[in-house]
Amino acid sequence: MSEELEQPSSQFLIRHATLRQIQIFEAVSRRLSFTRAAEELYLTQPTVSAQVKSFVEAIGMPLYEQLGRNIYLTEVGEKVASTCREIINNLANLEMAIDDYKGLKRGRLRVSVVTTAKYFVPLALGEFMKEHKNTELQLDVSNRENLIRRMQSNLDDMYILGQIPPNDLDLEVIPFAPNPLVIIAHRNNPLVGQTVTLKRLAKEPFILREEGSGIRSAVQSLFDEHGLKVNHRLTMDSNESIRHCVVGDLGVACVSKNSLYLDPANGPIVELDVEGFPIQKQWNIVYPKGKELSVVARKFLEYIQGDGKRFVPGS
Repeated sequence: MSEELEQPSSQFLIRHATLRQIQIFEAVSRRLSFTRAAEELYLTQPTVSAQVKSFVEAIGMPLYEQLGRNIYLTEVGEKVASTCREIINNLANLEMAIDDYKGLKRGRLRVSVVTTAKYFVPLALGEFMKEHKNTELQLDVSNRENLIRRMQSNLDDMYILGQIPPNDLDLEVIPFAPNPLVIIAHRNNPLVGQTVTLKRLAKEPFILREEGSGIRSAVQSLFDEHGLKVNHRLTMDSNESIRHCVVGDLGVACVSKNSLYLDPANGPIVELDVEGFPIQKQWNIVYPKGKELSVVARKFLEYIQGDGKRFVPGS
């Protein structure tokens, strides 16, 4: 008779999957590359492949498909990756909590922001990190669509954006600073120095952000409310490209006023005085509802809601 008692099937993974395999598969699922996961974890690519193979065998179902050099997670793979990420996050939070009890200021902070927030978030993080020098920092700057994808995959501790995400995401939303949206034009535009009606503005060629952008949605909603149509000339996918187009006198645009604070007073870009503007919006801190923030993430949340707000122009 075997000395080892038969274990319930619910403990199969505990017996056959290791924490190292969980860490490696999570990196592969996030990077969608064995090579990039190996680089991140300072392992060889064959080691990563072997560990993932053993992990897949422990699960007993295919977790990914490989077509050429591209990796695609299966439905089960997505679920397993999400659970692996929760396990790793919980262990990281435990480690930070233990360090905090020891009086050590270290940990990991992952923040993802929309492109317009890059004008102030790095400044706030820079000041915050002076008191948390041993914290490993990751800052991701992307458009709204990519940010929401990161939320869905729970890749970061928190997210900073203007427009509140879709209702189907169960999120904590904390407004913390004003985010006024204004109209800009080239200094030589004939509307500069005038009080401009929305009807008159509708005649100007407009440079818009991509579909799904919070600023684009705000502009279109305002025009729709007044029965007007945006005279759309160009679509650009970044604030920099929009600003360059305005400098080139290709049209007017709507941007966050926060993005203008470094512009010289006599520069080529001018804020117009337009009926209905500024559109008063808020910057929001967002994270999944029920998510247990790490010690350092909670401290940064408190900081950005308090002293860190001074880096947001107009706060």
